[in-house]
Amino acid sequence: MSSAAAPAAPLHIRDAVRRLPAYVPGARPESGRTAKLSSNELPFPPQAEVLAALTEAASGANRYPEMTGDSLVAAVAQRHGVSAGRVVVGNGSVCLIQHVLDTVCDEGDDVVMPWRSFEAYPICAAVAGARAIEVPVTADGRHDVPAMIDAVTPRTRVVIACTPNNPTGPALREAELVALLDGVPERVLVLVDEAYLDFVTDGAVGDGLALLNRYPNLVVSRTFSKAHALAGMRVGYLVAAPAIVSAIRSVATPFGVSLPAQAAAIAACRPEALAVTARRAGVVAAERDRVVAALREQGWTVPDAQGNFYWLGAGGATARLAEHFRVAGVLVRPFVGEGVRISVGTHEENDRVLTAAAAWGDVR
Repeated sequence: MSSAAAPAAPLHIRDAVRRLPAYVPGARPESGRTAKLSSNELPFPPQAEVLAALTEAASGANRYPEMTGDSLVAAVAQRHGVSAGRVVVGNGSVCLIQHVLDTVCDEGDDVVMPWRSFEAYPICAAVAGARAIEVPVTADGRHDVPAMIDAVTPRTRVVIACTPNNPTGPALREAELVALLDGVPERVLVLVDEAYLDFVTDGAVGDGLALLNRYPNLVVSRTFSKAHALAGMRVGYLVAAPAIVSAIRSVATPFGVSLPAQAAAIAACRPEALAVTARRAGVVAAERDRVVAALREQGWTVPDAQGNFYWLGAGGATARLAEHFRVAGVLVRPFVGEGVRISVGTHEENDRVLTAAAAWGDVR
């Protein structure tokens, strides 16, 4: 009789987890000469005062941070003029979106979302045991608000809106946002992801925080990763009714925001830092508008861009277009069979994009 141990029974893994699509991060540069415009990062470093705060905090890394980030919660609440009971912070807005779905979704519930939109949404829905109901965006990359309302059923627990929409670019106008909130039953949460709202220049675009008192089922998601230049710190926050925030806190990871990240985000909420952030966002928006206008002059069809990125539809040529940019020293984010998203970089990096885009017609 063999002394070899019997093979172990295979570990059970949920079918929903086995079927999860992989989240695809932006590619990393192959050299320092390559422009990384694939991850919607700010082209500026953290502000000096913010960097000093996180560096000082890191010296105490042998201690735990505040479990629920109460000091950061207070800073965010003061910034937006709401009570601390309406704010919850977490390890990036993606983590908090997952917490929202984990809080309200039962197995087999539905989450309505625009598509193409942020690729983490269907992953988060599946992890929560829910079904992602993907409502196609319009031909110009906008949310189809009537279709999203029509997609709501008795099994719908959450409707997600992404404004500005990542990766296509347009943002929901206030009238569209109000129409969505009016059209969704109060029993359904409406999660408005405003990760890129700092870059919006269209005065007609809605602001979810301004609507919180009118809609008790509204949850607004924001982040320090984009305009605040803190992507590496992983800090996001939600603003919602106190009852919703309390429920989300009960499923949130304890100590979910690190000590340096809390310190950095608190420093980023100070008035002088917010003023610099606003100026930087304005510079990025101006560059974005310059590049989009030039691309359109070259003959490209570019949807309205209100974030720190823009979208080039390429269909079946997407992989070749992404490779064309890579050879030209620019990393973009391809979405196979659909198009590429390109982040706004420095002036020189953006000029490199325009040169490569102009040459695309010669190699197509």
